[in-house]
Amino acid sequence: MTDRTAQAADYAAAGFGKELEPGSRPALVLVDPARAYIDPHCPLYAGVEENVAAMRTLLAAARAAGIPVIVTEVRLRADGADGGIFFKKSGTLVAFCEGSPFGELIEGLEPNADELLVTKKYASAFFGTTLSTHLTALGVDTVLVAGLSTSGCVRATTLDAMQHGFVPIVVKEAVGDRDSAIHESNLFDMQQKMAEVWPLVSVQRYLARE
Repeated sequence: MTDRTAQAADYAAAGFGKELEPGSRPALVLVDPARAYIDPHCPLYAGVEENVAAMRTLLAAARAAGIPVIVTEVRLRADGADGGIFFKKSGTLVAFCEGSPFGELIEGLEPNADELLVTKKYASAFFGTTLSTHLTALGVDTVLVAGLSTSGCVRATTLDAMQHGFVPIVVKEAVGDRDSAIHESNLFDMQQKMAEVWPLVSVQRYLARE
């Protein structure tokens, strides 16, 4: 067996053989499309421009289909100003990329005035009761998840969406990580444990269906 086949067998043995059926009322969640990911002065995720282009394509398809769009962002600095991101390490807030425009969204991925922008206090993504209630009121049953960190926020958002009763679909080309091994491993993990992972073209067909 290949490593992936063996891993899939392990997941199945652990009871992760979920059966998810995407519904007819999707919403799109763009997870933290922050400028730091493409900022040459913050090289942690530099090189994911193709994923950004896919996110723009996805956003255009979602808007054309008239589905709800939600953009999440992190805005946290030690001095309380916008921009920059900090993680808690040993009880101390440490700068992740001091001075980077992390709190500014990538051009072309900002929500329209009638779309929802969810600001988070912490780097790990979340749905939360308020967002869940909002989407439920709109009749949403499926969530398309796209973002630029497979190792953190996208996984957390995906799992949280499922725990709130939504069927999550991770849009493969609209998710990026500069480390290709981490990227593929995390997409595989999400696909086996908690979500459908679809290529962008499949999502476009899903959104365009009658």
